[in-house]
Amino acid sequence: MTKPYLKPLALAVSLALTLSACGKHDDAGKAPAAAGSAPAPAATTAAAAPAAKKSPFDVSELDTGINACQDFNGFVNAKWVAANPIPEDRTRWGAFDQLAENSLNTQHDIVDAAAKGAAQAQAGSIEQKIGLLYQSGMNEDAIEKAGFEPIKPKLDAIAALKSGADVADYITKSYAEGDGQVFQFGAGADFKHADMQIAYANQSGLGLPTKDYYLDPKYKDIRDAYVAHVAQALQLTGVAEADAKKQADDVLKFETELAKASLAPVEERDPKNQYHFVSVKEADKVTPHFSWEKFFSAQGVTVDKGFSLSQPKFFAEFDKLLASAPAEQWQAYLRFHTISDASPYLSKAFQDNKFDFYGKTLAGQPQQKPRWKRVLGAVNGSMGEALGQLYVAKVFKPEAKERAQELVDNVRNALKARIQKLDWMSDATKEKAVAKWNTFLPKIGYPDKWRDWSGLNVSGDNFYANVQAASKFNYDYDLAKIGKPTDRKEWGMTPQTVNAYYNPTDNTINFPAAILQPPFFDASADDAINYGGIGAVIGHEASHGFDDEGSQFDGAGNQENWWTKDDRAKFDARTDKLVAQFNDYTPIKDKPDAHVNGKLTLGENIADLGGMNVAYDALQSVLSKTPGSTEQKTDGYTPDQRFFLNWARVWRGHVREKQALLYLNTDPHAPASLRAIGAPSNMEAFAKAFQCKPGDAMVREGEKQVKIW
Repeated sequence: MTKPYLKPLALAVSLALTLSACGKHDDAGKAPAAAGSAPAPAATTAAAAPAAKKSPFDVSELDTGINACQDFNGFVNAKWVAANPIPEDRTRWGAFDQLAENSLNTQHDIVDAAAKGAAQAQAGSIEQKIGLLYQSGMNEDAIEKAGFEPIKPKLDAIAALKSGADVADYITKSYAEGDGQVFQFGAGADFKHADMQIAYANQSGLGLPTKDYYLDPKYKDIRDAYVAHVAQALQLTGVAEADAKKQADDVLKFETELAKASLAPVEERDPKNQYHFVSVKEADKVTPHFSWEKFFSAQGVTVDKGFSLSQPKFFAEFDKLLASAPAEQWQAYLRFHTISDASPYLSKAFQDNKFDFYGKTLAGQPQQKPRWKRVLGAVNGSMGEALGQLYVAKVFKPEAKERAQELVDNVRNALKARIQKLDWMSDATKEKAVAKWNTFLPKIGYPDKWRDWSGLNVSGDNFYANVQAASKFNYDYDLAKIGKPTDRKEWGMTPQTVNAYYNPTDNTINFPAAILQPPFFDASADDAINYGGIGAVIGHEASHGFDDEGSQFDGAGNQENWWTKDDRAKFDARTDKLVAQFNDYTPIKDKPDAHVNGKLTLGENIADLGGMNVAYDALQSVLSKTPGSTEQKTDGYTPDQRFFLNWARVWRGHVREKQALLYLNTDPHAPASLRAIGAPSNMEAFAKAFQCKPGDAMVREGEKQVKIW
C-alpha cells in the first residue's frame, strides 16, 4: 500500500515507467517503480585547476546571455536543456533522470550478472532469486507462448460472479492472494498512537489519474481514449468486439461513480482525510454488504480495537455499488483491472496496449522503454530492497555516508537555530517545535538490517507467477506489521532510489544511497556546491516536519496540535502567500491557462523554501571557520553564488507537454523549472549574491516576499 503521508523530494519516475513495476495494491497497476542512481556524467575541467582535475560545476554550461536576476533557471539551465533533448522512451529529462538512467545501467549490470550466474548461485540467495526473476522477465518466447493463460483462472472466477455478495467474496479472496482490487489495504502507523502499526483501507480503484478526468468536460477525449483502451484490453482475452465496447462503457460508468465519491489530490493531502479510525463493527455499518470481519479473517489479520477506514464516503459508495450495480458491470470492471494489472507481465500485445494509453495518450511518450528496463522495473517492484543490498555493495562507499552525516548534523543545527530565532512564533510553540526537532531520526544510505527473503520462491521460466509470488510475499510482510510496534529504522524507499523523503508518523528524514552523488553530493566539491545540493535536500526533508502537513504531527509521530491558535493563524497567513506565488505560475508554453496548483504543491514549496534557508545558514557557519572564504571565488563565482547555482542545476530539465499537464493535475511537486527559482526569489541572500535590484523578476519584495522558517 502506498503511504500518502510520505513526503518525497521529487516524483522519481514518470507514469510510463511506473507501469512496469510490480504493485498489486495500487489501482490500475500504477505502483511506484524504484529508480536509482549512479555517477553523473563527468564535469568539464575547471579553467583555474590543473588539467587532470575536473570541476564539480561546469560554468561553461551557464547562459551568460540571460540575466540571472530575471530568469535564474534559464541562466543556469537553458543551454543544457537545449543541448539535451528528451529521449524517445521518456516523458522528461533532467538531473534526476540522468541519475536514474545511470543507476538503471548499474542495476542492469547487477541483474544481468545474477541471471547468468543463477544456476551456480547459492540456493535461496538473493543473487539467485533476483537472477531468476530477471531471467524469467527476459524470456520473451515463454511469455509470448503463454499469452494470457496466466490470468485465465482469475477471468474464469470473475465470469462466475452472480451477485454483489459473490463480488465481495471475490475481492476478499483476491486480496488474500496478494492481488487487491477496488481499494488499497495495508499497514501504517496509527496517527494517534504512532508507536503502533494498524491496518489502513484507502480509496483507489480508478484507471484514470484523478476524479476530474471522469467529471470535467475538457477530458472527454481522454475518456474516449480510455474506453477504447479498455475495450482493446478485453478483446485481447477473446471478448468479441461489440461486447468489449459495451463492457468498456460499463467500466467508465462504474469508475465514474467511484470517482464522484473520491477525494481530489488536494483533499488527499490533508491528514484529516488520511485517517478515520473505526471498530470493525462500525466499519461494517458503513459497508453492510462488505464484511470487514470476514475480510480480516481471510487476510490472517487480527484487529484489536479497530483500523482506519480512511475515506468513509468512498467506501459507502463502494458498498452501494455492491448492492446496486449489475453483476455484469462488476464483472467488466474486475475483468479489465485484472488484465490491466497483469499486462506488464503478459505478452507483447498486452504491454503495447497499456503503453499506448498510459504512455502515449496520457503522458506523450513516443516510444516504450526497452524490455530490460521494464523487467528491471518489475524486479525493483518485487525485490527492490534485495536489489538495493547488491547495489550498495557495488557502488556505495562508507566515507560517503560519513560525510553525509556531517552535512545532516550541520543542516539540522541550522534549522534549530532558525526556529529559536523566529520573530513571529511564541515561545510556547517554539518549545514544542524544538522538542520535535530533538526527536528527528536521520537515516542515510541503506537499512541497518536487510530484509529476509527466504520465504519467496522464484523460478526462471514463469514471469507472471514470479511477480504474483512476490506480490503475495510483500503483502504478507506488510500485514505482519499490524498490531506490532512501529520500526523507525525501516525504510520506505530502496537504496537505489534517486530521491529522499520525510515520514511524519515516525519523524524520520531519509536519504537513499543513490542521491548521495553529483550533482547533489560530491566528496571532491567545495562546500557551496554540496550545501546547495544535498544540504538543501537535507533541509528540505527536515522542513517537511514543519510544513502544512508535517506541522500537524508531533515529535512522536502522532497527529497532535502543538501550536497556539495565534501561531497557527500566523503560519497559515505566511503559507497562503506561498500558495498565491505558485498559483501565478504558468509553466507550459502556449498554455497560459494551465496554472500550478499552489495548494497541491504547498508542502513541497514550504520544504524548498525552508530547506534552502537552513542549508544557506549551515554553509555560512562552515565558511565562517575560514577567514576570507566567503569571498573566495571558484571558477569566477563566490560560494554564495555557487550555492544557488547548484540548487538550480539540481532542478534542470524539461518535460513533454502531456506529461507536464498530467503533473499539474496530480503531482504535489511544482515543475522543476519553478523549483529552481521559487525559493531563491524569496531569499534576500540570493538578491545580494547576484546583485539583483528591486523590480527584478527574481526579487520578491514587501508583502509578496514569503518568509516562514
